[in-house]
Amino acid sequence: MFAISPINHEFDQQIQTNIDSKTKPLGALGELETLALQIAQVLGKVRPQIHRPAMLVFAADHGIAASGVSIAPSEVTTQMVYNFLRGGAAINVFCRQAGFTLEVIDCGIASPIVDEPELINQRLGAGTQPFHRESAMTLGAVKQGFAMAKERVAFHHGQGSNLLAFGEMGIGNTSSAAAIMAAMLNMDVAACVGRGTGIDAQVMARKQMLIEQALHLHRDQLSDPYGVLAAVGGFEIVQMTGAMLATAEHKMLILVDGFIATAAALVAVAIAPAVRDYMIFAHQSDERGHQLMLQHLKAKPLLSLGMRLGEGTGAALALPLVHAASGFYNEMASLQDLGIEI
Repeated sequence: MFAISPINHEFDQQIQTNIDSKTKPLGALGELETLALQIAQVLGKVRPQIHRPAMLVFAADHGIAASGVSIAPSEVTTQMVYNFLRGGAAINVFCRQAGFTLEVIDCGIASPIVDEPELINQRLGAGTQPFHRESAMTLGAVKQGFAMAKERVAFHHGQGSNLLAFGEMGIGNTSSAAAIMAAMLNMDVAACVGRGTGIDAQVMARKQMLIEQALHLHRDQLSDPYGVLAAVGGFEIVQMTGAMLATAEHKMLILVDGFIATAAALVAVAIAPAVRDYMIFAHQSDERGHQLMLQHLKAKPLLSLGMRLGEGTGAALALPLVHAASGFYNEMASLQDLGIEI
């Protein structure tokens, strides 16, 4: 479904020379220099700028939530979607501050929301099935989700966006992300499961047990990324994965948020390794397991603030750093301009 080209390294040395020649000691801007190199690789070496950055927040419910793996009931997913639409959530605040266009997408919350023209309807169902008892969804739903995500990304590309970020909302989705991580990396569930919304030790033990049960149940389906998504994924994680692949196909930058978004990134890279070239990792979540996923993807996040909210909040906070990297690359004087020799 996706034709993703690896980035062209033909001009890497020219880009690096431009960075090194700025009025600063070599490497003095640290990770911003690495980020500027990546931005220029993806968007072009001549004045690469971020245009119309868009944040897509995917929302869906999870059947596993009914088994008590979160401090909140599934109804909170719908309540938070209303909050997004009214502009009252953290992601709304941060997107306004950073200059993100924000879009909210219903991928399959339990109760459909009607009469909300700003809500994008890409429903794959009324929540997934409880994946410790049966597959979360069919392979057909995975493919349909990818197609929907691809269409949505094409819309934003057509609007002039060249950077997309992806947030999520869905009670129970850290269980799905942890299961995906364990399956994709062949790791012990205990290393992947965290406290999510702030569960206590007893609930965490139950969460771990149910994920282990699910992975045993679906062991014959976990040999490829599509099977993993069908077995233990979420509708929002599926569409986030498809959106990342589509964004790379359009040669746009992907700003990856936290634990759940990185689980989607993990699947996307397994499907098409070249997608990794387009990914900027915004922050290291406080959710257990995220650091291990980042290490596997050889990713160095821009921020580490002890956050674990989701919604795309870490990606929104990282956007000013992306602007700063492209800004110094385009606007900072060179040593040659000032006649300085070092």
